[in-house]
Amino acid sequence: MRLTYIDDDVKMETPEDQAIVQRVKDRRGGKLIALDKALLHAPPVSDGWNSFLKAIRTQTTLPASVLELAICRVAALNSAWYEWDAHQPLLSASNALPEEAIERIKDKLYEGEGVDDKHAAVLAYTDAMTIGCIVKQPVFDKLRSVFSEREVVEITSTIAAYNCVSRFLIALDVGEMAEKYNVDMK
Repeated sequence: MRLTYIDDDVKMETPEDQAIVQRVKDRRGGKLIALDKALLHAPPVSDGWNSFLKAIRTQTTLPASVLELAICRVAALNSAWYEWDAHQPLLSASNALPEEAIERIKDKLYEGEGVDDKHAAVLAYTDAMTIGCIVKQPVFDKLRSVFSEREVVEITSTIAAYNCVSRFLIALDVGEMAEKYNVDMK
C-alpha cells in the first residue's frame, strides 16, 4: 500500500475515534481488513464509509447474486482486484450464475451471455454507470422492467458505492494488488 496500515490493535487519540475503530471491528466480526486499516487514517471518513457500506452489504432486499454481480463487474471494469478477490467467491457461492459466466465478468466486452434477463440487466446497468456514468434510457428501462423501484435504488447505490470503493483501493494500492496483477502504477 502507498501508506502504512493502521495496526490491528490501534489506540486512537480520542475516545470518539476509538469508538469508530470498535464500530468497524463490530461490522467485520472483530477484525480489521486492509481497507479498514487504510481508511482509519481518517476516522470520521471511516465511520461514514462503514455505515454506508453496512447498509449496502447487509440491509438491502437484493439477492446475493445481484448484489455481488454488480460489485464484481465494477471491480472488473475498474481493475480493482482486491475488490474482485473479496467478492467473486461470494458471487460463486450464490449459485445463481454458471462459473463460465462469472469468469467472463472480467472481460470488459462481456454482455451477459449465459445469464438470465435480470442479471443481464444488472450487467448492462453497471457498465453504463461505471464506464460512462450516463445511463441511456433503454438500459434503464430494461433494469426497471425486471426490478422494483426500491431494488433499482439499491442496485444504483451498490454500483455507485463500489465505484467509490474501487477508486480508493486502486489509488492507495490497498492489498498490494498492483504487483499481484501487474498493474502499472508508475
